[in-house]
Amino acid sequence: MRNTLSSFARFWEILVMKPPKRSPMLLRTAVIIFSMVCGVFIFSVCLKQISTQARTTFMDFKVIDNHSQSILKLMNTHLLHYPKPSSFSRNECAHNPVLFFAILSNQRSGSGWFETLLNSHVNVSSYGEIFSVRERRQNVSSILLTLDKVYNLDWFNSASKNECSAATGLKWMLNQGLVEHHKEIAEYFNHRRVSIIFLFRRNLLRRMVSMLANSYDRYAKLLNGTHKAHVHSAEEAEILSKYKPIINSTSLLDDLKDMEMRSAKALEYFNSTRHIIVYYEDLMRNHTKLKDVQEFLGLPQMELTSRHVKIHRGPLSDHIQNWDDVNKTLKGTIYESFLEADY
Repeated sequence: MRNTLSSFARFWEILVMKPPKRSPMLLRTAVIIFSMVCGVFIFSVCLKQISTQARTTFMDFKVIDNHSQSILKLMNTHLLHYPKPSSFSRNECAHNPVLFFAILSNQRSGSGWFETLLNSHVNVSSYGEIFSVRERRQNVSSILLTLDKVYNLDWFNSASKNECSAATGLKWMLNQGLVEHHKEIAEYFNHRRVSIIFLFRRNLLRRMVSMLANSYDRYAKLLNGTHKAHVHSAEEAEILSKYKPIINSTSLLDDLKDMEMRSAKALEYFNSTRHIIVYYEDLMRNHTKLKDVQEFLGLPQMELTSRHVKIHRGPLSDHIQNWDDVNKTLKGTIYESFLEADY
């Protein structure tokens, strides 16, 4: 390029210093040709540089997979951790970041089904309803020690994928010490940068039916003398659904209001913690909602599966013994929609 410009410079010097006295047309023609040649040369150099840069950018984009994009989004918020468990070595996964999460929910709100969906992801370890054991929630100290064990990856059960987990957490019911010690737990979550998944059920009447039926089966043990809170076959679901509970229509409105308030309080207590709100009905109707959850956890997108089979299908009138009383009580109230809604 330097030699070419030097040649052009010498050519220009000749034209300027020794122009033909009787041929002004020749001078103008030479200047035009010179300008055109320079323009074409400069344009070709710039085009080559732009083309190279564009190709490099495209190649960089192509090598970034979904997982990397999700993790990069979380990197900026300092939500990722590098646990050093005392019970084992993470080996080659020691440099893989882990996000901490907790599923906060109520009994019979689909949390068992939801957690099995999450655990079907190769990078998720959700350890179940750990605080159903009273000793683990007898005071704040025991709660925090248990949480430390979970988030240090020192908790072991069938859901453990400890070495290369990208997200690890647990399922926690609101009535298992969570609300009682909400202040200390919220401080812990914020300090350890734990992300919360609130899982609620919109149709509280259906939740009530499920609670009463599950409570009955604890003693009746309808499945060959065995109590099962969740089933994996349509036959088992049909057997359990045959029991129709009687709902106290006198206290029904107050009971529904109390259920609403409990969830609202939990949202208020943990509002300062990073969280997402998921509804059971939305997950049932639209499985793409699971993509939102995976993105929230910074996970590569996968098709999540569960063996759980829904027990109470179809209209609620098929599952409530005193349906007429319940229907009459809720008609014309803010809870009337519960009578018709599916799931």
